[in-house]
Amino acid sequence: MKQTLTGSEIIIECLKEQGVDTVFGYPGGTILNVYDALYKHQDEIKHVLTSHEQGASHAADGYARATGKVGVCMATSGPGATNLVTGIATAYMDSIPVVAITANVGTPLLGKDSFQEIDIAGVVMPITKHSFIVKKVEDVAPTIRKAFEIAKSGRPGPVLVDITKDCTANSCEYEAVEPKAVERKTATIKEEDIDKVIELIKSSKKPFIYVGGGIIAADAAEEFRTFAAKVDAPVCDSLMGKGAIDGNDPKYTGMIGMHGTKTSNFGVSECDLLIAVGARFSDRVTGNASKFAKNAKIIHIDVDAAEINKNIRTDASVIGDAKEVLARINAKLDNQEHGEWLAHIKEYAAKYPLTYNKDALTGPFVIEKIYEVTNGDAIITTEVGQHQMWAAQFYKYDEPRKLITSGGLGTMGYGLGASLGAKMAKPDKTVINIAGDGCFRMNMNEIATAVRYNIPIIQVVINNHVLGMVRQWQTLFYGKRYSNTILNDSVNFKLLAEAMGAKGYTVTNKDELESVLKEAIACGGPVVIDCQIHEDDKVFPMVAPGAPISEAFSAEDID
Repeated sequence: MKQTLTGSEIIIECLKEQGVDTVFGYPGGTILNVYDALYKHQDEIKHVLTSHEQGASHAADGYARATGKVGVCMATSGPGATNLVTGIATAYMDSIPVVAITANVGTPLLGKDSFQEIDIAGVVMPITKHSFIVKKVEDVAPTIRKAFEIAKSGRPGPVLVDITKDCTANSCEYEAVEPKAVERKTATIKEEDIDKVIELIKSSKKPFIYVGGGIIAADAAEEFRTFAAKVDAPVCDSLMGKGAIDGNDPKYTGMIGMHGTKTSNFGVSECDLLIAVGARFSDRVTGNASKFAKNAKIIHIDVDAAEINKNIRTDASVIGDAKEVLARINAKLDNQEHGEWLAHIKEYAAKYPLTYNKDALTGPFVIEKIYEVTNGDAIITTEVGQHQMWAAQFYKYDEPRKLITSGGLGTMGYGLGASLGAKMAKPDKTVINIAGDGCFRMNMNEIATAVRYNIPIIQVVINNHVLGMVRQWQTLFYGKRYSNTILNDSVNFKLLAEAMGAKGYTVTNKDELESVLKEAIACGGPVVIDCQIHEDDKVFPMVAPGAPISEAFSAEDID
């Protein structure tokens, strides 16, 4: 049924068409018409007013990662829109479907340096799949629909829609449209490519599988686990691939790369076939690319043709949706046997386990205790740094979408906003954000958002009073010249949490942590737990920048 609506009302109706139930944002002058329309539909679409627009973009991203649906954020023009940029770039680097809706000055004021005017569509062009500016009310509905389609299709990613204020006020006819199902990308899958992959797998004696976030995005964990079992190979993952394989699976060797396990790094360096699925061979994975997996033939399966041969030359590739590609390979591939190779890799795992100081409160101990208390069934969000690597190393993710973290951009300040989005998406899940004290300072104002809406997230601060990862590099590679990385001041995170209305705890020794975590989970409201660790605790193993991953080292290697 056709009806005459304003542009703002059409925006809200289009969000309802797309099944949007939660929006994160911050109002302002140019987007007031949209917020006025949203007010009339608050029983259908929940709006979370964050403390900062960056928090809104990270929350939309966290919502998307937790569900696989498109996350939505909104902001006004000028600084409101530019404050979304870091969150949009974070989503772009990790291929997360987000639609950001901004409003701009009226069409007659465009290009005149009007108050709070900025060309946000131009600003975000390099960090979105597409950006639109809408100047005619008749274009609002088709553009919103197209934005969602682009965000979800192929390799997912963020899309920005900027709408002029007069466009939000003008009226036109609107008719509801059922969203088209987004089809998986299969036209590029060639049977000869599938056959070549199978031929290489069958001829391999020492295969290794490297899985990335593409498996999560494609909802292909089941097909991937079947594939890994058929190949009978060890499996490592990237940071984004956590949960694609059960972290307790005996074939799982841990993360690969700069802070990957020695088992993964040494195994990949020795294998004769490396199968990369839904991964992009980032520099943090490969180390020195010219020496990466130099003994191996390389198979690359990815939905994005631009990733093939971009960083690492391949011997075979299949371009297409990972779920469909793996289903086709699984149908043709006989079960392989690589018992001797797997036994060799198991020897590495026994020889080079992840270790840490068991006598003190440390980051790894905190992560392991969280895993124990939650029975491995929490959604873990993180900021970026040492704590992020410990969360990747010491929490065992048995399913996709249980680790939500900024991989490609490495955005400090990401995790707290993302935890709000994840908890809104999955209210029945325990959601814990792991932060360092440096990261927590960046967007800690979002604790006030959690309190306002009583979103019961648990913020764990692994507090070493320094910028831990940067200090680690300064210690190892910069002669212990600690330039601007010491945060040893008087900020009290427990009191800060209480000032914003949350519960606060300070933990200074191992014995206190378990009871505090249990109390935090049971309390039903936002909690901040400040865990004080030593300033010189380090993340190991490590690969020096520019070195091959075969040269991964641990503390004992440099003592």
